[in-house]
Amino acid sequence: MALLELLTTFDFQRDVLPLLLEPGTDGRPQPSDTVQNNSEIPHVVNVERSGKILYTWKGYQRYTNIGLYDPQTKENKLLYTYQKDVLVVSCSVNNELTLLAFSYRDAESVPKHQRSGSKYVTLLIEIHPVNELRVLKATENYVRVQFLYLADSKEPLPESHLLLILEDRYIELCHMSVAIKEGWKVVFANSTLPPKDRVTEEIIWVQWDMLEQRLFYIIPKKKVRSLQCIQFYPNKNYSLMLDVPLDIHFTASPLRLINFGYNHYHDQTSPSDALNIQVFTSTSGDLCVCYANAPEMQKVTYSVVFLHKGYCKTFTTDVNRTEGQRGNDILFLNIGVYIAVYLPRQFLHLINMQHPHLMCYHFFLAGDDAKINALPCKRGCVQPFLKAGVIDFSSGTMFNASINQSSVLNLLKKSKWDCLRLASMHCALLNFEDVPFWESQVAEWICDNPSTCHTFDPIQEFIITSLYRKISRETSHLHKMLPYTSVPHWNGVVPGIICKTDLIILPVLQTKSPNGPWAKLQLDLEYMKHDSEYKFRRDWCKLISEVNTDEKRTLIYQQNIVQNMKRVLSRLETWKSEPRLVPLFLEEDYHQKELVGLIVVKLKAHLMKNLQHLRKNEIDGIVITYVSTLLEQISLILETAWKKYSLNSSVFSLNERGTAQELSVFHIMSRILEAANGMRLPLPPGFYTLHCVLGVRCLPLYTFLHYIDNGVLLLTETCVTRLLKDLDNSEKNENLKFSIVARLPEALCEKAFQWWDHPVSSHFFATNYVKRLLEKRWTKELYSRSTIDTSATCVMFLPLNYLVGMLAEVEDKAVNPFEEDTVDSKFVEEMGLKRTRMTLSL
Repeated sequence: MALLELLTTFDFQRDVLPLLLEPGTDGRPQPSDTVQNNSEIPHVVNVERSGKILYTWKGYQRYTNIGLYDPQTKENKLLYTYQKDVLVVSCSVNNELTLLAFSYRDAESVPKHQRSGSKYVTLLIEIHPVNELRVLKATENYVRVQFLYLADSKEPLPESHLLLILEDRYIELCHMSVAIKEGWKVVFANSTLPPKDRVTEEIIWVQWDMLEQRLFYIIPKKKVRSLQCIQFYPNKNYSLMLDVPLDIHFTASPLRLINFGYNHYHDQTSPSDALNIQVFTSTSGDLCVCYANAPEMQKVTYSVVFLHKGYCKTFTTDVNRTEGQRGNDILFLNIGVYIAVYLPRQFLHLINMQHPHLMCYHFFLAGDDAKINALPCKRGCVQPFLKAGVIDFSSGTMFNASINQSSVLNLLKKSKWDCLRLASMHCALLNFEDVPFWESQVAEWICDNPSTCHTFDPIQEFIITSLYRKISRETSHLHKMLPYTSVPHWNGVVPGIICKTDLIILPVLQTKSPNGPWAKLQLDLEYMKHDSEYKFRRDWCKLISEVNTDEKRTLIYQQNIVQNMKRVLSRLETWKSEPRLVPLFLEEDYHQKELVGLIVVKLKAHLMKNLQHLRKNEIDGIVITYVSTLLEQISLILETAWKKYSLNSSVFSLNERGTAQELSVFHIMSRILEAANGMRLPLPPGFYTLHCVLGVRCLPLYTFLHYIDNGVLLLTETCVTRLLKDLDNSEKNENLKFSIVARLPEALCEKAFQWWDHPVSSHFFATNYVKRLLEKRWTKELYSRSTIDTSATCVMFLPLNYLVGMLAEVEDKAVNPFEEDTVDSKFVEEMGLKRTRMTLSL
């Protein structure tokens, strides 16, 4: 099963050719004998921004026809019939379908004396209705044409704009003014040739971004190559947005054109040493330059320059190529947030554009695992276009590329490499649309494999990644403040590939106050300029790691924590869409509630410091949602485990032994506890009690006590109450109870003896009664002795305290302590303690 799947959205043989082979009627494309005899195949020549496909074929008397296929309506339309036998090398139609431009050269079948003087001719034609024809260019070199699609309205505009890309390495922009006559006819507004602007010159590579209507090109500049970008606007203006030096070396080669259609009569295959380069953008502001240098026989090197991040990654991998495969035939595709690098029969590499610095978020597959069945191996004919689109001009087939979700799940479950498991988790949780389904799938895998991964904790990654997906979309810039991974420094290995990272100078946009994706890129560059994106995330991780529930706080601070805790738990109550299987949130877990309140306070301070454009109540809502979602994700793993092992929601009885299924759930809870402690994250109230109850039911006594001593199990008040009340006083249970009571803190120990009907409890209460009497007597006498050294009261042996107090009183009343028969109370205290230790062999 291929990781990258291609869905056919247009097939010339299926969607167009049957219509051409039907008997012609008025207004319908006319087939020709040559098409019927299959001696000349119609060609797809261009794809417009609207997704409409332009194609040509030879019809009646070998006239050249140009048609248009609309993938939305599944309709074909004849745009124009040129009453000559010519070879169309480039074609474009404006958004309103009123003007058509195409460039051609005479067919080989045309006698030489009948051919036009120039090798290539570029025409501009009125087609609404078919009327006047104008010659824009007549040259010895080919010309590519492309209309600008600057407005989405289907109403006719007073002006259209056409790009002319000439093999002579310069680009012109033509402006065509039109007028509407008789209410529906669109004709040229004047009889002169349209005015032209020289956009740029000396280009050596050019790419058209039809989605955002911008032109990327590379020119030589001061001994370096410079990548520039021009943005076109609806008001017919355009401006230089980007000018970035690139450390890329070009060999002398023909002008390379990307996304300007396909010339079937020109050798599109590049020399083996030619540079293969492509620019990819996204609506979130990502801007990447991908290129592959001339390959070696057994090694391939390609690079991705992340202009929005400030560094370049160069990848090297070994390949097994034959002598006939030495061309630079690496294919770069834009697949949403991924860049796909594909070399047929060799490898497939998916590079994460949003989080590229961690190799563990890349998919790298080699051999048969990397095969994409729908793509042909012929070089030059396959080109990417629009977003996640790819077209094979040789067959006239268009595909929509996407990641196969079943393959991602299969990699998660069956891969032996941590890098592929982590990449699969990250891809599924962040990029797939059916969020509840994929969360449940990943949670189920975690329950099956809680200890499989060695270089990362899958529970931590599940919690952090899910949180990032759900919270980062709350408001702009929030995604820069919160971590998206639990492994900011991954030290694992990606087999089969070597990566080298080089820093680059951050680009500077040429235009101030940009709009759209340029504004998002500008914001990213500002963050990266000050290293803020990583700093903000580091700050939050540092704040979390320093959370300490034992530190002293003011009363107002404690009240704030309690209030925040209540808000989080009330939010969780409102999210309940169905009864919970896991018996959580049923008790007062003071330790966890305090940790919840602390994290709310810390995160609120973090966001208020860095998101000053948000109001306080907005930040409050974000923070409460964040911590509530955190607890909910932990609960989701437990709910999945409960369903997997068919446990019910009843509270377990301590008089019965646990099953093998309960033991499995106990180990899953232990891993959840380890993951939460590793990141200082809170757990849902009741987690420790449930964990401890399962431990009593499933573990031998010595193992259970060992877990308590090492902090794996935490004795809560609810759990201890149930232990002392529900279990009888058999010898086995007495050993358990004695062991539990001995490990309780003093405050909880006094409550525990109230729940246990046993002689030990009576002894404890009698001892406490004597202790309170002595303390009461001692306190009263202490108030009457204002000069007594109260430091003696720190000794916890009450009879000794009383004796020391009496001696101190005698010492205090003496007229001359150095001459009368007195005893130093401090000395008596020290000797008494020493004697006690000797007697007890301490």
